[in-house]
Amino acid sequence: MSDYYSPLTYTVPENEDGWLLKTVLQRRLQVSRKLLSRIKLTEQGIMLNGERVYISVKVSAGDVLEVRMEQEESDDILPEPIPFTILYEDEHLLIVNKDSGVIVHPTHGHYTGTLANGVVHYWKSKGERFRFRPIHRLDQETSGVLAIAKNPYVHQHVSEQMIAGTVDKQYIAFVHGSPAQEEGAIDGPIDRDLEEPHRRIVTPDGYAARTLYTTVARWAGGSASAVNLKLESGRTHQIRVHMTSIGCPLIGDRMYKTLPVHEIDEQTMAVRDERDTWIARQALHACELAFDHPILQSRMTFQAPLPADMAALEARLDAEASPREPL
Repeated sequence: MSDYYSPLTYTVPENEDGWLLKTVLQRRLQVSRKLLSRIKLTEQGIMLNGERVYISVKVSAGDVLEVRMEQEESDDILPEPIPFTILYEDEHLLIVNKDSGVIVHPTHGHYTGTLANGVVHYWKSKGERFRFRPIHRLDQETSGVLAIAKNPYVHQHVSEQMIAGTVDKQYIAFVHGSPAQEEGAIDGPIDRDLEEPHRRIVTPDGYAARTLYTTVARWAGGSASAVNLKLESGRTHQIRVHMTSIGCPLIGDRMYKTLPVHEIDEQTMAVRDERDTWIARQALHACELAFDHPILQSRMTFQAPLPADMAALEARLDAEASPREPL
């Protein structure tokens, strides 16, 4: 007999008496077609009043429906004792504070040393079986809140919230310069740079992308700023590309920091280069993530404090870039 995760339980109300079980699964529990195809083939995947049934049966008011998913593991990910910080965990979700420099998932050339390796080791050390399912990604050098689903149902539902735009993802960044307006929106389609495919650029033919920003601190006549950002889309390198597009590249960003020479004088460029040495990566941190918990049916907000390297950058800006300016 297969091992299953704890079941999703649903009691049929009066107004659904006589519905097809398939309709209840899709409309009320919002089980995807893909997941439905999987669970209906397992021994205890779909149970009605304790008995295995076909999804074509009709339900009655008061019936108790149980949906079970088989336990899974990431057999292709090598467990490694890599430390990470847990912000929240229950039987459905794991929320972590990812360190900068850590890749989320193994990729070609990076099969070990990733967050996935550490999480798989953590679960195995507890005797638990879950497949590593990150709901979203963070760049290797970006720190902050990251959500990992423990089963396909939770992954599906939070992913759908992301597509619908109801997941609130907020970041803080330290940037060169200062936006012309203290707050606003950057609407700039993003796609690959054909000359340098690993980079992204704002281009009319790109994919729609929108970033909201609010300036929260400014130093030395606007030569550097701290900006809170909220993503309304999730394009690769979106914040880095959008902030560069308005003349405010992230401090420490080795890929996107360079502005066209004709737009700045040599003295200004020297200042930019000096501050880029104050931190070993782009100064970007995912500080908050909020979404509706698919099982608990409540809005949950997770926060990660400013990491030590960005706090040190902020202190150095306070010390060497003159006092902060009032906004």
